[in-house]
Amino acid sequence: MQRADVDPEVRELSRRLLPEADQLGVRIAERLREEIPFYAGNPVLGFDEVVTSCTDNVRYILGKLAGDEAVNLDSPRMTGAARAEQGAPYAAVLQAFRLGGRFLWETLVERADPEARDVLLLAAADIWAVTDDLAASVTDAYRSALTDRARRDGQMRAVLVGSLLDGEGEDAPIGETAGLLDLGRGGEYVVVSAESPTPGAEGLPDVERVLRRSNVVSAWRLDHDHHEGVVGLRRGFGVDEVVEALAPLASGRVGVSRVLQRLEDAREGRRQARVACAAGTPGSTAVVQFGDQPIAVLLASSPDQARALAEAVLAPVLALAPDDRAVMVDTARAWLEGGGSTSVAAKALHVHRNTVRYRVRRLEEVTGRDLARPVDAAELYVALEAARILGLG
Repeated sequence: MQRADVDPEVRELSRRLLPEADQLGVRIAERLREEIPFYAGNPVLGFDEVVTSCTDNVRYILGKLAGDEAVNLDSPRMTGAARAEQGAPYAAVLQAFRLGGRFLWETLVERADPEARDVLLLAAADIWAVTDDLAASVTDAYRSALTDRARRDGQMRAVLVGSLLDGEGEDAPIGETAGLLDLGRGGEYVVVSAESPTPGAEGLPDVERVLRRSNVVSAWRLDHDHHEGVVGLRRGFGVDEVVEALAPLASGRVGVSRVLQRLEDAREGRRQARVACAAGTPGSTAVVQFGDQPIAVLLASSPDQARALAEAVLAPVLALAPDDRAVMVDTARAWLEGGGSTSVAAKALHVHRNTVRYRVRRLEEVTGRDLARPVDAAELYVALEAARILGLG
């Protein structure tokens, strides 16, 4: 903004206020501490540091309005970079500048001579343009520092991944978050959720490096009991190839979402991946894709109802001695998977066909189901899936 752009009344008023920059900076810092949680008693961000940055910003804005072309953005840019390093949320940084700008505007209106206030109102756009220039420069510095930090700081990457998976990315645009994580935009993605072997341990050790060897980008985070990430698909490396790459790394169950067309759907992808993970057999290293096992996924998404169903159908079986229960369940599964064929089940179980017939009759007696009836057989199958998913018996 050139000197001639500012009304002479505004220029003179700003010049008169410049000597009070230190006091104004303190008052703005106090307001930030009162209204923005990040600035309230933060051990990483001392009050004196906030006062210094507020004072620098006051000097910049008033100096610009006063026509001092010597003022520069070095100090505000340093503020933006510092807040990124200190972990200040992007929304908090923007809110601080809005509060500071509003405070200065109110001060200018308050100090203006009554006959000059109409001029001040007409010059509001010019005043806010200077404030916006400052905020934009600070924001650029903040984002640049955040980019550098994200690339070197695994914890920061985990926070950014969490903003995608938990749907809390409103403070920073999805595109910006994707850029910080090198995920790009406009491609296809899947979300992966792997069971952690112990709290805070990776369920897919070294997965990011393994995928990178195949020129596949991904970003991961650990929470208490799951290791989760967003994987960018590419031509020649789709979801099937992702599953194939994950399988040797898995230390527990792993779930993979449907293919997502937008990163904005990552939260839904996480839900799908969690459900698919829960649909695997406890204690296994199965990699389950959401949608590949619809009954198992349906049951895993409603564990309370799945338990009620399993207990209602299989209570007499689950009450058997462990060895008898295992024989009964194995036979039921082999018989159902074999399409009701005694011969197929006998071959799978390495027993005689008559043994299978005897066990199936006993299963019918114990459960009260007639497995010749499709409805009863289907009910038994669903109950067995519920028991498997829940680890019953």
